[in-house]
Amino acid sequence: MNLSYYTNLIEPVDESMLVLSQKRWDNIAKPLKSLGKLEKAITRMAAINVNKDRVDISKPALLVMCGDHGVVCEGVTQTDSSVTKIVADSFQNSETTVTVMSKFAGVDVFPVDVGINCGRYKNKELLPFKVCDRKIKKGTENILIRSAMTYEECEKAVLTGIECVKELKEKGYNIIATGEMGIGNTTPSSVLASIYTDLSAKEATGKGAGLSKEGYDRKIQVVGKTINRVLNNYNKEDYLGVLSSCGGLEIAALTGVFLGGAVYKIPVVCDGLISSVAALMAEKIAPLSRYYIFGSHISAEPAVKAVIKTCKIETYIDCGMCLGEGTGAVAVIPLFQMACDVYNKMSTFEDFNMENYKDYEKE
Repeated sequence: MNLSYYTNLIEPVDESMLVLSQKRWDNIAKPLKSLGKLEKAITRMAAINVNKDRVDISKPALLVMCGDHGVVCEGVTQTDSSVTKIVADSFQNSETTVTVMSKFAGVDVFPVDVGINCGRYKNKELLPFKVCDRKIKKGTENILIRSAMTYEECEKAVLTGIECVKELKEKGYNIIATGEMGIGNTTPSSVLASIYTDLSAKEATGKGAGLSKEGYDRKIQVVGKTINRVLNNYNKEDYLGVLSSCGGLEIAALTGVFLGGAVYKIPVVCDGLISSVAALMAEKIAPLSRYYIFGSHISAEPAVKAVIKTCKIETYIDCGMCLGEGTGAVAVIPLFQMACDVYNKMSTFEDFNMENYKDYEKE
């Protein structure tokens, strides 16, 4: 199957279900709209579930896409690419920040190697806390001077993300958080953010995991020159072409995860800059996918606000986090689950023989 086969399957959520779900919220015995944006999130999940009476996100998963980046050779990072595999291996021993957080929150973590510069992992199945081999190539090319990957490799990475969603849904998972691991991946993310939000290279570029002033200036130059190279060779509307030219294998795979959520009707939660850029690319490729995408936090990376504004993604946490790995997406899952419990379990005004609150804003 090619990508267009899957994008043609994507449908908007049922608008009538949104209305019925909001009516349920308004009948719950509490002040109207008092859970704010969380009510809107659960209403949309009810429409995705096609069930106005109950929303089930009791079995969450985190997909962590992993890949290396040739642009690291330009000195845009504090560490070298070997750290990507070290951290990927650490997902298996629950020695990373996100695995500790995920075990606390009851989220199963699925690390996937789509492009680490190493030998193949033996495991080919999506198993919790076990790296799964879906390698497309051993890292991308240096995007400063050439395309990160071929068009075909990029499409394969996107399709890999879609397939992972299908497999997790078959295993019973009903909400998917997104994460990534790839030293250097804020550089291609900054390039993509600049191209599709009209930020300048400087405005779109952050310090990633930490850079000196000289390193940061060099990174801005690399981002700016890469933007020029890409736009000299691709039309901005050739979304897969642009993604293949300056993206990362894990960014392309995450794009597929967001598209897969729309294809298989399962909510998918963004993390920070990298996954938000992937969500933006998914929306560009298939605009209807936006109905299935949920935000988590406002990352400290400078381009994030512009990206989530462009995507119209709601966020729920503002802690100044910028760790990556899916930490923000995992952190918001318990909030969603608490709101679901209110939606599913609370008594209504009718149960208490009380008159409903009036919504004077509608008058």
